[in-house]
Amino acid sequence: MTMGLGTALMEGSAIDPVAGDFAERDLASYHVPVHADVRSVEAYWIEEDDRHLNPMGSKGIGESGIVGAAAAIGNAVHHATGVRLREAPMRPDRLLPHLN
Repeated sequence: MTMGLGTALMEGSAIDPVAGDFAERDLASYHVPVHADVRSVEAYWIEEDDRHLNPMGSKGIGESGIVGAAAAIGNAVHHATGVRLREAPMRPDRLLPHLN
């Protein structure tokens, strides 16, 4: 969910028009959510052993949680403002021009 929050609200790259390269060179200029941005996270361990997958029998499903996050946040923005943003990240500078 935290990664989905970042995709929906923060993460985005800009191209430097002079250099023709990414303007964000490090994490100081490329904003991602941090622990303080998220109130609480509940993680659950799913007991499933699949020896055909790898010798440990483990698999990860962490990315599944980000699939609907941007859509849910987009719907919340639409519900609150009446504006449907169709491009991420959904930042105030993209929302404000559509408000009366």
